[in-house]
Amino acid sequence: MMPPPGPQRPDDAWAAYAARHSEAEPALLARLRRATWLRTTHPHMLTDPYQGRLLAMLSQLLRPHRILELGTFTGYATLCLAEGLAPGGWIDTVEPNDELNELQDAFWTEAGMRDRIVRHNAEAHEVLKRLEGPWDLAWIDADKARTGEYVEAVLGQTQPGGLILVDNVMWWGKVLEGENATDKDARNLHALNAAWREDPRVENVLLPIRDGIHALRKR
Repeated sequence: MMPPPGPQRPDDAWAAYAARHSEAEPALLARLRRATWLRTTHPHMLTDPYQGRLLAMLSQLLRPHRILELGTFTGYATLCLAEGLAPGGWIDTVEPNDELNELQDAFWTEAGMRDRIVRHNAEAHEVLKRLEGPWDLAWIDADKARTGEYVEAVLGQTQPGGLILVDNVMWWGKVLEGENATDKDARNLHALNAAWREDPRVENVLLPIRDGIHALRKR
């Protein structure tokens, strides 16, 4: 999830060029994108096609048996992540807003993935208290104030070599102000980015894709 788009950034043209020269989103996902814009009040929270293709490719490379997603929204990223599931694998996805269930189910069913997706309609911090891993791949895109808490909880149950992807870590460029940022979430995310860089438990790469993805590979 991310804040509404701000003014155009200097690298927007670069991002648009990269998107044009990357694989297009599947037709089903394009229809889910359209349905999200027509039927929800905050469609800007949707994963974009370029980001979605990256999630799908990483999942296909890992071939995970267990995937955890915090922040389902309309289920677009869920389907992208599920593209790489190993035979018999499944994805646990967490979303407190049950008004989105009907839309999710319609597209998950059409994609043939409904029986491989386990939905949890509750706040992520509550679900994590009772949900057990181990995870091979995790996508964290939930409330930003608890991002550090989520990563700690998930890291403890991630397989060695497993991958945790944290969305919105650039917070629309506000993290560039560092510890002096006026935005509380930006200060928090900046501190987390710095801490993960020095964390001996993980290898890290911060990807400046869309609103930033911090990739953490458990050692």
